[in-house]
Amino acid sequence: MTEGRLIHLVDDDEAIRHSASFMLRHAGFRVKTYPDGVAFLAQAEEAEQGCILLDVQMPGMDGLEVQEALNERGVAMPVIVLTGHGDVAVAVRAMKAGAVDFVEKPYAKQSLVDALTRAFERLEARRREDVLADEARGLVERLTPREKDVLLGLVDGQTNKAIAESLDISPRTVEIHRANLMEKMEAASLSTVLRIAFAAGIGR
Repeated sequence: MTEGRLIHLVDDDEAIRHSASFMLRHAGFRVKTYPDGVAFLAQAEEAEQGCILLDVQMPGMDGLEVQEALNERGVAMPVIVLTGHGDVAVAVRAMKAGAVDFVEKPYAKQSLVDALTRAFERLEARRREDVLADEARGLVERLTPREKDVLLGLVDGQTNKAIAESLDISPRTVEIHRANLMEKMEAASLSTVLRIAFAAGIGR
């Protein structure tokens, strides 16, 4: 399923921009092209979310420098780099800098489409994680300060008795707070409570 997925194609070679964008549109992607890294960086922070297909060998500012600038600006779109045949060292550097994949030129259509599909799957998984994290934080925000204290104890692996001692309250009171927080967090088990807490960034 590629429909609606946007590719930012950054390549200084006009013929490649034309042929690759034609091929990718035919495969069902949307494509926006840029003649060099500077042109892309000028729009990157406001650009629609998608996948960046980035040529490494470009004059003025090469793909690795563009990647570095994207990292500095916090642009978190997945990057696939296009490298020259056998340019393994450059591909390794790009992957270390956060590229999700690389494709060697001249590339086969299917290898490029496969790499882009994997990148979009990663992007969509990250979006789902962000949604889950937001939902988890919303559930935790329902808790009273004392219930949050008990939750922190549970995340630390403490027993009800140990939590009671650390908070200077009775074990019975901890049980009540624990029952209340489980109800508010819509959790039927301790494992669900912990999963929500971890998704919300508590205890990590």
